[in-house]
Amino acid sequence: MATIQIGKGFQLPHYFPITTKPAMSTLPNSTQILVIGGGPAGSTAATLLAREGFDVTLLEREIFPRYHVGESLLPSALEIFDLLGVREKVEAYGFQRKPGAYIEWGKEKWSLNFGELAGDNTYSFQVRRDEFDHLLLEHSKSQGVKVFNGTKIRQLSFDGDRPCSATWSQSNDTSGEISFDFLIDASGRAGIMATECLKNRRLHNVFQNIGIWGYWKNALRLPKEQSGAIAIGSIPDGWVWGIPLDEEIISVGVVMHKSTYKERLTKYLEEIYLEAITECRLIADLVAPGELVSDVKVEQDYSYTSDSFSGTGYFISGDAACFLDPLLSSGVHLATYSALLAAASITSIIHGEVTQSQAASFYDQSYRQAYLRFLVFVSAFYDQNRGKDSYFWEAQRLSRRDFSGSNLKLAFLNLVSGVEDLEDAQEGIADFVMAEMSQRIQSSHNIRQDKQALAIEREKGNEVMKTNAQFFNAVEGFSTLSAVGAVDGLYIITQPKLGLAQVRYSKLRVNGVH
Repeated sequence: MATIQIGKGFQLPHYFPITTKPAMSTLPNSTQILVIGGGPAGSTAATLLAREGFDVTLLEREIFPRYHVGESLLPSALEIFDLLGVREKVEAYGFQRKPGAYIEWGKEKWSLNFGELAGDNTYSFQVRRDEFDHLLLEHSKSQGVKVFNGTKIRQLSFDGDRPCSATWSQSNDTSGEISFDFLIDASGRAGIMATECLKNRRLHNVFQNIGIWGYWKNALRLPKEQSGAIAIGSIPDGWVWGIPLDEEIISVGVVMHKSTYKERLTKYLEEIYLEAITECRLIADLVAPGELVSDVKVEQDYSYTSDSFSGTGYFISGDAACFLDPLLSSGVHLATYSALLAAASITSIIHGEVTQSQAASFYDQSYRQAYLRFLVFVSAFYDQNRGKDSYFWEAQRLSRRDFSGSNLKLAFLNLVSGVEDLEDAQEGIADFVMAEMSQRIQSSHNIRQDKQALAIEREKGNEVMKTNAQFFNAVEGFSTLSAVGAVDGLYIITQPKLGLAQVRYSKLRVNGVH
């Protein structure tokens, strides 16, 4: 049996103090499923599994509620809330309702209205993450999850390639070991499995950004029809968000490339922050009458992914597996979506409905597809010379549904709301998105082998060459833009129980082609 000590591997900076008050109850010596991390990924996976009747233990190193920058949720969260049985609690809490987004990007301006979406996913919420995460974790407890705050994983032990036990400690010098049958690593950007055990995390060579944010009081709001929406505006080397957290407070953040940030380090952090806001007229106008009422905080938003998200006996969820520039507010969506995938996979493994290798392949490809789709779209957005129609068309290319003509905007809305991923998971995962991206990447790769030929084609105004070059410039150096094995026919079911099922494909209609 091999053991791996935690704490000496890949680290991203952590700017907020961690409270280490010990948990109040005694940890068990064993559990059926161990979940590491109490954020949205961990609490979602733990709750779903506990509701299926499994013995679930969750270990969280901090004491909730703990600080986390406020976040804008996607409408896909509503369906997850229903599966968790927590929607009524979220609705009653009083979070700011989010009807959509207003975007001023380059020379374009447009609104997104979630009310145009089909079904019940027609709105979402703006949340303070300390409160939102605490609500989800407390709900986990109410559903039978054994939750232990202030508990840090010191090392993981393996039986071959399979993790089988974890050594933990608390600040009062209490320590112990817990064995388990399955592990869900939802340890956030610390990423215990990816950074300490597998050592397979890869930083994105393009999206190496810095996020700077603070909270404002008495700022203006968007017009009434957009009240509660997130405001997003571009600046020469990044973008600025404005998220109304309640009737009084708006979260305003600036995302810029690390090189730009370093160039401005001769100034104080608050000065860098305020200066960047002035570059975005949309947000500058909103905060003009307002007052900055919090400290200005900074954190690196380096995007990354892992070479694999799952293996024998384990699943890596949320930020522990991958992280993406927050432009499209995909963080909580990817966290809870991956948690749903992991919970369904473990359920079907335990019930003997699929093999571990089938479940791992399904999980890896499904989560990677969702991540890559957002990655491609964020890459497109950073080309600020493109108009909104080109973004709508890009969304259609990344969708396996036919949104033709005037409905291209709906393709965009379906994708950025997270609804597309949930529909994929519940209808059966088709690999065409992966194939589409792989084809574009290969095409771009071939083009870029001959720099002189590429330059000539650009001079000729070859739009295909230009598009491919722009796309590949955005994702070049990203090491895991390929599917990991086929998972034909597996999809998620939620009734009468959570799990995976198989479907036979007949003729699947993709973008109007059979």
